[in-house]
Amino acid sequence: MNSNLLHNLLLFGRLLRGLGLDVNPGRMIDLVNALDMIEIGRKQDFFHTARTLLVHSRDDLQLFDEAFHFFWRKPEEGWLIDLPSLQQKVRRKPVVKPPDLRAPQSSPDGGDGLPDPNRPPIIEMTLTYSANEVLRHKDFAELTGEELTAVKQIMAALVWRLGQRRTRRQRPGRGQLLDLRRTMRRIIRHGGELLHPARKEPKHKPRPLVIVADISGSMERYTRLLLQFIYSLSEGLDQRVEAFVFSTRLTRITRQLRGRELDRALREVSRAVPDWSGGTRIGDALKTFNFEWGRRVLGGGAVVVLISDGWDRGDANTLREEMSRLQRNCHRLIWLNPLLGSPDYEPLTRGMQTALPFIDDFLPMHNLASLEDLADKLSAIGEQRAARKQIRVGN
Repeated sequence: MNSNLLHNLLLFGRLLRGLGLDVNPGRMIDLVNALDMIEIGRKQDFFHTARTLLVHSRDDLQLFDEAFHFFWRKPEEGWLIDLPSLQQKVRRKPVVKPPDLRAPQSSPDGGDGLPDPNRPPIIEMTLTYSANEVLRHKDFAELTGEELTAVKQIMAALVWRLGQRRTRRQRPGRGQLLDLRRTMRRIIRHGGELLHPARKEPKHKPRPLVIVADISGSMERYTRLLLQFIYSLSEGLDQRVEAFVFSTRLTRITRQLRGRELDRALREVSRAVPDWSGGTRIGDALKTFNFEWGRRVLGGGAVVVLISDGWDRGDANTLREEMSRLQRNCHRLIWLNPLLGSPDYEPLTRGMQTALPFIDDFLPMHNLASLEDLADKLSAIGEQRAARKQIRVGN
């Protein structure tokens, strides 16, 4: 799906939640999946799909219609809807008589079911220049305090999905394999007649995600948002997410992030990590991860996201050996570098030069737009491993 459309869908969901509609991330995911089955260019189809999946109370029907009309109308060139300003100006008025879903032909638009732009609105709003669009492309290190708060809110609303893997287990379905047990039960149920043989298909499960993040001194200006990003991934994905941070040594923070509010989770992490903003020893940290945690967390075709700027004070041979081992043991190895967003950046540091041959995807992580691209990359991960040239080092 187009990243701009996904971004607008997230803003639309936030607007509906701000108006009091019960729109949770699960319903937004259902809407994103449903858009693959309709022609998105037809506004009528899009409107009715969103209305069906996001509105679950008759009292919210008219409110949703007006919100849809104002949000998705074409603004003048260079102008977008500024969601925070818009929500401050929204007033929810009592609805006298909500429209009936069973009688779409009576809608005031004349028959297509879309809201009538000439009808007096129950939502009052203005169109202003979108600060969110500016924030999407602004480097995290340059954010002011207010912008940092806005970025955290947008980051929390991002929808994360990870590609699935095919397991050895089977489930009832329309596959090519014959399900003998269910077929025999059907034969007995129908007096010995075989009417429809039962079949089964492979079962798919979401891949585990492992995050290993650098919190050394060179990454200090990104650390706060980095932890917010890890927390958003942990809360936004249904599957298991394992999180580690390192500077001079590796610390597992999965337990501290699980089942807590953001501020409390960050306080727990700060108490658990002994070496904030210290030196960087990527190779030693990866060696600890590979030998102490690899067997526990890399099963099931895990995807590993390693976040660092590549500045390393450790031994290059150790880094080379551990990167090789890590790449062999995971399904995909993604390295996120906040410096990669600069047009003048070149991976010339010793650590980055050593690690590059073992990286499947080398991506930036410096603004919201780069995180949206990462979300697209994670959702597109398939069953086949990346076309990589395995480089084995050592014995």
